[in-house]
Amino acid sequence: MAKQYKLTVEKRNDSGKFSSKTLRNNNKIPGVYYSYDSSNILFQIDENEIKNAIQSQANIFTVEVGGEEQNVVFKSVQYHPVTEKIIHIDLYGVDMSKTISIKIPILFTGTPVGVQAQGGVLITSLNEIEISCLPSNIPDNIELDITELELGSNIQVGDITLDEKFELVTSSDNAVVSITHAAVEEEPEVDEEIEGEEGEEGEEGEEGTEGEGKTDESADEGDGKKESGNEKSDSK
Repeated sequence: MAKQYKLTVEKRNDSGKFSSKTLRNNNKIPGVYYSYDSSNILFQIDENEIKNAIQSQANIFTVEVGGEEQNVVFKSVQYHPVTEKIIHIDLYGVDMSKTISIKIPILFTGTPVGVQAQGGVLITSLNEIEISCLPSNIPDNIELDITELELGSNIQVGDITLDEKFELVTSSDNAVVSITHAAVEEEPEVDEEIEGEEGEEGEEGEEGTEGEGKTDESADEGDGKKESGNEKSDSK
C-alpha cells in the first residue's frame, strides 16, 4: 500500500514572475494542481509544509481542492539551480481506480563480482524507471540485486523482474548498470641516454633564454635609434 500524507495548500489568484517572487520572499512556494479531467487550479504552499511532505517519503498526497479532498502525486518539483531551494511544484490529481505512469527510484543491492573480484568499475546509467500501476500500489522503490554482475556484462531494464501489479513503461533495452574495465594510464618507456640528452637540452634552453633577453635589449636599442632619427627629422 502506498504511503499517504495530507498537504495543506491555499488557493491563489495571482500568477506571473512578480507574484511568484513575492510568495517565495514570504517562504511560500507557488504551484499548480492538475486534475485528471484536465482542469487546473493555482495554489501556494508553505515552504516547511512541502519539505515535511518530501521527507515523509509518501507517494500519494491528499489536498483540499474546491472544498473536497483530492488524491494527488508530485508531477514535478523545480529547484533553484544555485541555492537548490524549491521554487515551484506541480501536483497531479489521480483517480484511485485508474492506473497512472510514474517514475520509481531503483535500489541497488549487493556488490558486483565484476568489481569485487575482477577489478572492474560499476557504471550506473539509470537511477529510476517508469512504471504504470494503480495509485494505491505505487512502490517506494524497485529493488535490483547486482551481486552476480560480471566484468563486461550489463543489466537492461527488461532484465528487471517486476511484480504483476506493475507494467513497464521505460524501454526494455535501456541499460541500467554495467561493469567495465578500469582505465589504466600507460607511462611511455624512456631510454636513459635520451633522458641525459634531454637534460643537456634543458640547460641549453636556459642559456637560450638569456640570449633572448639580449635580443630584446638589442631591439630596445634599435627602437631608441629610430626615435633619434625621428628627432632629427623634427628638428629640420
